[in-house]
Amino acid sequence: MSRLRALVPTSNAIVGVDLADRKQMVVVTDHDSKVLARRTFRCRAWDMGVALDWAGQRASAAGFAGVTVACEPTGHRWRVLGQLAADRGMAFVCVQPAMTSWSRRAEDLTCDKTDEKDAVLIARLTAQLRCYVPEPVDETWGRLRHLGARREQLLVEMVSQVQQIRALLECVWPAALETARQPFRSRSWVAMLRVICGRDNGDLARTHRLGQARLEQAVRREIARTGGQRPSLRIIRNLFAALSDSAGVRAHRRGALERVQLLLGDWCESGRRLAEVEQRMTAVLDELRLTELVTSIPGLSAVAAAAMLAETGDPTRFPTARSMVEHAGLAPRERQSGTFTGRTKLTGQGHPGLRVAAWRAVWGTQRANTVYAARYKHLTSRETNRLTPTQAQTVIAAAILRQLHAVITTRQPWDPHIATHGTTRAKISTAA
Repeated sequence: MSRLRALVPTSNAIVGVDLADRKQMVVVTDHDSKVLARRTFRCRAWDMGVALDWAGQRASAAGFAGVTVACEPTGHRWRVLGQLAADRGMAFVCVQPAMTSWSRRAEDLTCDKTDEKDAVLIARLTAQLRCYVPEPVDETWGRLRHLGARREQLLVEMVSQVQQIRALLECVWPAALETARQPFRSRSWVAMLRVICGRDNGDLARTHRLGQARLEQAVRREIARTGGQRPSLRIIRNLFAALSDSAGVRAHRRGALERVQLLLGDWCESGRRLAEVEQRMTAVLDELRLTELVTSIPGLSAVAAAAMLAETGDPTRFPTARSMVEHAGLAPRERQSGTFTGRTKLTGQGHPGLRVAAWRAVWGTQRANTVYAARYKHLTSRETNRLTPTQAQTVIAAAILRQLHAVITTRQPWDPHIATHGTTRAKISTAA
């Protein structure tokens, strides 16, 4: 609160801005929400410098020493406004859109939504210090954020492509999906499917007449082309036997297998681009000198840590580790009133991208990290208040974020004793 009060002093007027594409609503108010001036600017966000200069003049004419600019962090325009405010030495804060929506309902029963009223609401919430300081601009951390967004986009594309391939094969050639336990994780299965779909225009009978030996040679060439060494003969035999399976909608087989071939090409290209982006992300970690710290947590790869840090930004901006967990929406929400104690659930109000990144990191750390494995076993097997596997994995995800915050802010490697007991007291007494 003291940091916010320094940015929103009573000596400053408040400039509430409702941003849009070509229409920007600007109001200048005092701390009692009295509108001193208002004006609509028909311009883009980068042309808002004239609006800020106008607001500063109106605030000075009303006797204020300066102004504090406030807006909602929607889209990209708020970053532009923040840069323009910084260039003029003006304080800048943001108001959550959810907070504005709740305040709009509390205004009156009409629930009106206009640019003029929203700008006043933003200024009023800022005067009440119901705002927050946006993440400071840093070139390196900003690059990591953009790379993380690119990685997430590629992951979504790859998952979509796999689902489409699976759906097409289930329709026209379901036997192919039964030839490997995890077909899309098998390089041999993917290579042979590309060979089959690329030959004979989807005519499986003609491909079967080619013979297993010649088909195996083609698969070996395909694997060598993609950087592999040798195929799985078991999977090749299973797929060759599936060529004679007649199950599926044969009228659509030719077109569907041609589409599968195109999707396989897109999927492999997306995988190549994903590997390139992940390499860039780990290079940014090296530049920040964080690689050794984050990988000191057993089971946590540099890519997984970079994915989480791309969503949080610099963890030092969070005052505590719990605030970082709250930012992810993984903190428990308590419900108590008198003698009543409700069921504890997650808030789910934080950053969904950070939740997903922490959740993905659970699978590797749970197997490779003895502390997390013991914690998971205890939570799922204790006599009282036993958790389900999903609930226990959520606890581990929150623990990963807390300990990631700890190792980065303290610049100390991960310590299994501290991770287990939360203190080094026992270790010190033992050494004594």
